[in-house]
Amino acid sequence: MLKQTLLLLVALISLNAIAQEGTASPYSFYGIGELKFRGTVENKSMGGLSVYSDSIHLNLLNPASLGKLKLTTFTIGGNHKSSKLQTNTNSAKVVTTTFDYMAVGLPMGKLGMSFGLVPYTSVGYKTGFSDHLTATAGDGRYEGTGGINKAFIAAGYSINNHLSLGIDINYNFGKIHNEAIIITDLQYDTQEINESKLSGLAVNFGATYKKRINEKLELMTGLTYSPGVSLSSNNTREISTIAFNSNGIAIPRDTKETNLKTLGLENTKFKLPSKLTIGAGLGKPKKWFAGIDYTNLGTGKLGNLTFNNTSVTYKNANKITAGGFYIPKHNSLTSYLSRIVYRTGVRFENTGITIQNEDINEFGISFGVGLPVGRKFSNVNIGFEYGSRGTTNNNLVKENFFNLNLSLSFNDKWFQKRKID
Repeated sequence: MLKQTLLLLVALISLNAIAQEGTASPYSFYGIGELKFRGTVENKSMGGLSVYSDSIHLNLLNPASLGKLKLTTFTIGGNHKSSKLQTNTNSAKVVTTTFDYMAVGLPMGKLGMSFGLVPYTSVGYKTGFSDHLTATAGDGRYEGTGGINKAFIAAGYSINNHLSLGIDINYNFGKIHNEAIIITDLQYDTQEINESKLSGLAVNFGATYKKRINEKLELMTGLTYSPGVSLSSNNTREISTIAFNSNGIAIPRDTKETNLKTLGLENTKFKLPSKLTIGAGLGKPKKWFAGIDYTNLGTGKLGNLTFNNTSVTYKNANKITAGGFYIPKHNSLTSYLSRIVYRTGVRFENTGITIQNEDINEFGISFGVGLPVGRKFSNVNIGFEYGSRGTTNNNLVKENFFNLNLSLSFNDKWFQKRKID
């Protein structure tokens, strides 16, 4: 009964997750929005490290890890983010709470499979004038919501005791809503609303290699590559004249839908960037691990989905992550604290966005624990991350953020055949 209840809960959460607003960052205005981290809370608590994998937890970042999976695994995670947005003259606090992922992993001998749902990008910006009464002709206000989700199915195969290969296939889908209000010197101001419904397939290849160096130490390496793909985008556009009421809300007067078909813009293509990650690490099984990842994201060919901005340029993004974990004594019978997994990590990221000649960089430092649940291998994972993004130079926005990440991981032999004598 518990398993059926969990699956029903997952279905309800997944349906709700499709429509969630997953960010409040002004930098989600650029490109395809804020790229969401695909990994689990376990990964996040190690700075986002992807190279580590074991036989009882899902590694959503590298499908090759499924080849070593020994237990049926169900995992679900969410995030609570508190951010302070700051310019040279103003500051504001914003809070978001989001669903992060849901996945099920199934071991089948040397073959392992998984399926699930994860957000890929989030859009949630509001920038420009705040009071129409003080705005002048030519001033604009821009708002955006939405994002792209990934429904995936993955498989990994253990070639031998050392090497595993994997692939996951993603169906990307979502809607992005962009709105612009421009103040004029006429009787009415103007409003433009653009909506894009995006969909398409993508693929991610992975490989892992593990080898014992001696009786105590094990070397782990990993590689993943996702080629760039194009999503289909079905677009609509409305242009209205507006007047503001006494509460500052824009009220449409006359609305006209633009015939995008005649402009060749009704159905367009939007390219998702390629992604390459390589990593390596060293550890003592069931005791400790330390590793490092490097990721390159092909965002150099990105542009804005709707609004062009000549002050923004794009280049390939890159990220360096280092982290690991420590378990005092995984099989302790007398001390619960000794069975807790203690994790930490750090990441440095160049987002690939340059605004007014200022690179938008991101930094994060994380900590977390894995708390055993019951007598099996299930656990509750709690992670914390503090970091910053952007700069206040040239009147840009700096974000200081604090993330609280929470996940449940249920690991058991769900499909074990029972014998009756």
